[in-house]
Amino acid sequence: MKLVRYGNPGKEKPGLIDADGKLRDLSAVIPDLLPQYLGDATMAKLRRLKTASLPLVKGKPRLGSPVAGVGKFVAIGLNYADHAAEAGMALPKEPVVFLKPTSCIQGPNDDVMLPKGSVKSDWEVELGIVIGTTARYVSQKSALDHVAGYTLINDVSEREFQLERGGTWDKGKCCDTFGPIGPWLVTRDDVPNPQKLDIWLDVNGQRMQSGNTKTMVFGAAKLVSYVSQFMTLYPGDVIATGTPAGVGLGQKKDGKPAPIFLKRGDVMTLGIEGLGVQTQKVVAFKL
Repeated sequence: MKLVRYGNPGKEKPGLIDADGKLRDLSAVIPDLLPQYLGDATMAKLRRLKTASLPLVKGKPRLGSPVAGVGKFVAIGLNYADHAAEAGMALPKEPVVFLKPTSCIQGPNDDVMLPKGSVKSDWEVELGIVIGTTARYVSQKSALDHVAGYTLINDVSEREFQLERGGTWDKGKCCDTFGPIGPWLVTRDDVPNPQKLDIWLDVNGQRMQSGNTKTMVFGAAKLVSYVSQFMTLYPGDVIATGTPAGVGLGQKKDGKPAPIFLKRGDVMTLGIEGLGVQTQKVVAFKL
């Protein structure tokens, strides 16, 4: 299933994309795609629905993050060998874990806003894991049983804030609008192998990132198991699993570093096989 939330910010309703690609309203079935509705029982109930009987949604409404009430937004760094190499960083022996605040979450096609003083804002297309049932010290073998589904994430990052301003990475990852999620939450039954998905990102129509989740250093099952050793993962928590090579920081020309960073008016378009496409316009900071 492809589950969505649609409508104006703060007033989104739950929906479902049917087999013909049409948006159907789910608000008579569940009030929203809140954490308590991401478990196996609710997912089974939704799968039994006769989608043709659900109300059609007219027009093309804005899509919000497909998950409401996210408790934790966990992110993984340097999880593709080619990205670690372009960043000039050693391949990690264990997953690099950091947190993005939930205040950065927005819809998949909402504008991305450059923070005040930004000169090195950058893009990162990532596979997102959405937790469906509580995971605490779970084994790698059972880890994916705790997953509600998968989604697409742009882990937007300000590199100067992240790498040149001291402290942890978080300050370069946490700015408002730096966490577009969606368009859909694709339930795990429709993603039998999250390690075989093509992943890509364009800036202004030029392909910058192109890879496949099979090259992740630590796969989805390992990440859910690993993170659950350090913090309890609750329904609605999201894990961004890292990005392949091709970020702005790693661009080269004639074999020499030639970074490219986002500027006002740029358009990012990104996608993952089976998980949909996002498009964001880059805009200046505004209160």
